[in-house]
Amino acid sequence: MKNPMYEIPFLLLEKLLLLANLKVLQTNPSGEKEKEKNHISCYDSSYFRPGDLLEVPRTLFIHFGIYLGDNQVAHLMPDMLPAFTNDRKLIQKVVTNKRLILGVITKMARIRVDTVEDFAYGGSILVNRMDSFFKNGILGNDEVVQRAKRLVGTTEYSLLWNNCEHFVTFCRYDSPVSFQTTKFCETVKTIIRDQRSVLVSALLGLISILYLGLGPSTTLPSIIIPFMLWMAG
Repeated sequence: MKNPMYEIPFLLLEKLLLLANLKVLQTNPSGEKEKEKNHISCYDSSYFRPGDLLEVPRTLFIHFGIYLGDNQVAHLMPDMLPAFTNDRKLIQKVVTNKRLILGVITKMARIRVDTVEDFAYGGSILVNRMDSFFKNGILGNDEVVQRAKRLVGTTEYSLLWNNCEHFVTFCRYDSPVSFQTTKFCETVKTIIRDQRSVLVSALLGLISILYLGLGPSTTLPSIIIPFMLWMAG
């Protein structure tokens, strides 16, 4: 039987990520018409041009890649497997959720080349939706492709500083930024500044003490976390 106390933090994190992602998806400076125009529900690679920036909306985030041509996409994926083996066939297999999570935890990633189908993984594809943010800074398609190809291989991973969005914005706009990260951080700030977070954290701390017993591992977090949230707010 699962311990409900261990499920609470993961549930809160999932809700937080979902809230941040919804805000990102709702932010479209070009309006709904352009969104529909750039939306592709099938994987006809003849529609793409080398150097195009591809987006695949997921449940909690958006995944990004650069189209290289010939039905191939370069994209950054958290993955710790390359640190343990040089078997290209094994590494090139589709990254499972376990490999992805372990890559995030260990801060290991790989910029890899996959087919459009494997990159999209059943999701819909948006094309060059971020161009409106960088109207004066879009690099030539050949330069975008060459940048992406040069970066293929293992790299460090950081949710805030080096994720798949940083990779594609550097390749296409020469500016490694992540709007998802910005929205996520803004959501975290909003939650921290909300004084109700103090009450929720104090309540969770009290429940943990009642459920797990009085001890340093339960008492100290129950005091320190609400205090830090109170001071930050």
